[in-house]
Amino acid sequence: MLQKVEICGVDTAGLPLLTAAESESLMRRLKEGDAAARERFIVGNMRLVLSLVKRFWAKNVNADDVFQAGCIGLLKAIDNFNMEIGVRFSTYAVPMILGEIKRFLRDGNSLRVSRSIRDTAYKVLKTREELEAADKEATIEKIAAAMKVREKEVVYALDAISDPVSLFEPVYNKSGDTLLLMDQIYDEKNNDEVWTEQAALSEALARLGERERKILILRYYEGKTQTEISEEVGISQAQVSRLEKNAISAMRSSIASDA
Repeated sequence: MLQKVEICGVDTAGLPLLTAAESESLMRRLKEGDAAARERFIVGNMRLVLSLVKRFWAKNVNADDVFQAGCIGLLKAIDNFNMEIGVRFSTYAVPMILGEIKRFLRDGNSLRVSRSIRDTAYKVLKTREELEAADKEATIEKIAAAMKVREKEVVYALDAISDPVSLFEPVYNKSGDTLLLMDQIYDEKNNDEVWTEQAALSEALARLGERERKILILRYYEGKTQTEISEEVGISQAQVSRLEKNAISAMRSSIASDA
């Protein structure tokens, strides 16, 4: 996003800059219904939108979407601005543009946090500030004690309001070598040893007869009982039990011989 020049089809590097006199003149004309003046005024203030959008570069959101939300705030500011109030347009527009961007980021977040959890989180933050102001270490334990809640409620509330981080977020960059967050995450369920075991199991399963293979798939992959399998396969439950044990034994022997 930091290198992005064209946003929403707009070449931000070539955006014009209005003087104070030009801005005032265009504003008066657009308020009188001059469409050309309105368009020129909008384009002339896109630099203001861009400067505010840059504050949100670290939010891992699409630059086009944020810029578009900022432009909506700009249009609302233009429509509601009163030249008689005696303030510069930019002074009036900045809060409206920021408000529209923040509303987009809040409403566009796929992770919905309930009001009660947000309230708890804000109380946690306030309690932490109070403890720190009193030169006390604001640990989870002390925050929970001050709030008279369980420690896990404090942890849960803080986690709920934390911004999600992309696995592709760079955490280190030097001489062109970028280390991503996902490079530092270890997955115990999908390491090399697990993949090897899964490959061996799949190969051993493939060596079984069709009926034995089906029984194991129904039993251990689909979680069905031996009675349910007997009805589906058309044999007795005792036969299912015997075939299941024989199949497992055969697979163990197959894996052991390949080891």
